[in-house]
Formats: sequence, C-alpha cells, structure tokens
Amino acid sequence: MAKTIMISNELYKELKKIKKENSFTEVIKDLLDRTQKIKKGSDLLNCFGILKKDKEWEEIDKDLKIGWKTWSKRYA
Repeated sequence: MAKTIMISNELYKELKKIKKENSFTEVIKDLLDRTQKIKKGSDLLNCFGILKKDKEWEEIDKDLKIGWKTWSKRYA
C-alpha cells in the first residue's frame, strides 16, 4: 500500500538528482540500507583509499612518513 509523506522542496530536488531511472521508493530504500551498513561497519571498504588523490592527505602522509622514520624500538 502506498503512503504519502511530506518532504521539503530541497530534499525533493536532492532525491530527484540521485534517482535517475529508479523510483523514489528504490532510492529511499537504498539510502536506508546504506545507512544500516555504515552503522554496522560493513561498508567500510567503500571508504578505503578515498583520500589517495587529496592534496591535504598528501601533506599529512608526508609528515607521517617523516615521523615514522624517527621512531625507534626504545620508545615502544
């Protein structure tokens, strides 16, 4: 059975952008499924490597490498 819900015009526009050929029901269900996976941590692999092409990450990575080179066993 179909139900009517009220959403803001802004949210409607966002949903319409991502829906493409899918129905609004499919889009909302997919978003809810993704939210549940994220809460469970099972979708963590989608985030792996996401910062690889980020300039800020390159600076952080460079600083970390310098820091790790100065690390020695006596600190452990």
